[in-house]
Amino acid sequence: MNVAIIAAAGQGTRMGGERAKQFLELAGIPIIIRTLRAFEQCEVIQEIIVVIAAQEQTGFLSLAGSYNLPKLSKVVVGGSTRAESVLHGLQAIRPATAAVVAVHDGVRPLVAPDEITRTVNAAQLHDAAILVAPVTDTIKEVIEGGVVRSLNRSRLRRALTPQCFHYSLLRRAYEQADVLNPDVTDESMLMEQLGVRIAIVEGNARNIKITTPEDIAVGEALLREMLDAGC
Repeated sequence: MNVAIIAAAGQGTRMGGERAKQFLELAGIPIIIRTLRAFEQCEVIQEIIVVIAAQEQTGFLSLAGSYNLPKLSKVVVGGSTRAESVLHGLQAIRPATAAVVAVHDGVRPLVAPDEITRTVNAAQLHDAAILVAPVTDTIKEVIEGGVVRSLNRSRLRRALTPQCFHYSLLRRAYEQADVLNPDVTDESMLMEQLGVRIAIVEGNARNIKITTPEDIAVGEALLREMLDAGC
């Protein structure tokens, strides 16, 4: 069984306001619901676990009950860091039936089901795979306020989510990780520490992470484009 862990325990301090960013609406529908719908529509995902902040759990359960989300099996309370939150989700998986685990940011609502499918399939072949997008800007390495060198952007990619791994491999990575370290910002970092080769799957740059008020406007424009294109 392939399981998605949706990391949605963040408080979104950069967004401002009183509501956590995953509960803000994107074109009339909460961001977290749009995210979950993408995984509901993905045939290679059989189960969804959502990790949410303790104070948001009741509200989320009420919200989720208003939508058709049959794959949503568990809602667990997150931790003090992203890594600890994902670990809580991982601990809720039944090891006997687990195959590939897809970890996704709850505030990336524009991921396409096809992107999820391709990344899960790559993890089935290679044990570890992440969705990425090209880097379009020229990137500079800077030390002490000065440019040291320009990096070859043809060799660079932006890490997106989902990031997908065989359950046993991801569990081993988390057993060796300092999950309270706020600098552990994705699962790929843990795999790199294990020396695991991670396959990449090219994704679409529209799979943005909603973190600021400006991202809401950008996300709605991208959503209109997707709907116009029949995505």
